[in-house]
Amino acid sequence: MTSILPLLLFVAVATVTPGGATTLATASGARFGFVRSIPLIFGIAMSLALLAAVAGLGLGGLLIALPSLQAAVKAIGSAYLLWLAWRIARSAPPVGGAGPARPITLAGGFVLLLLNPKSWAMTVSAAASFALLASNPNRLAMLLGASFGTAACLSLALWCALGVLLARLFRTPRHWRILNLAMGALLAASIIPAWR
Repeated sequence: MTSILPLLLFVAVATVTPGGATTLATASGARFGFVRSIPLIFGIAMSLALLAAVAGLGLGGLLIALPSLQAAVKAIGSAYLLWLAWRIARSAPPVGGAGPARPITLAGGFVLLLLNPKSWAMTVSAAASFALLASNPNRLAMLLGASFGTAACLSLALWCALGVLLARLFRTPRHWRILNLAMGALLAASIIPAWR
């Protein structure tokens, strides 16, 4: 077995770079605080771990072999993320009790990640690139699942903490509108790399 250091570096970079999940974690931290965002973080991390494990078991090969399936996954995921970006951009400031009172749940985070094209791309890429690190698909699935799940927890916690910090800086409804517009725009922009 060769070194897993390149895999760990890939996973760290893939999970910490801005994208749909990191944008949602930041927005949730800003709006609801760190503790109330933990279910979202765990839901996303568990879903990413599962997706990576399934990619290690062979889904990556299926998506590569069937471009139409890959295009359908991208289209559905992109449409959902654009709708979510619109909702974030249009959400009211939490000043005076306005805006949604509940953060995204664990199940909601789990489903959101499955609809994120970046997640599919990075887990399938990892399965293809690092397949030789394991002696069989089951071991590759465990290695990828553990790597992506752990890294996602850590990176999303950092992004959520950034959101908490931003919430301390934003005091007026105007500040919140700017943050919501920025988070919505970033979420929408996170879809672009999936279509290149």
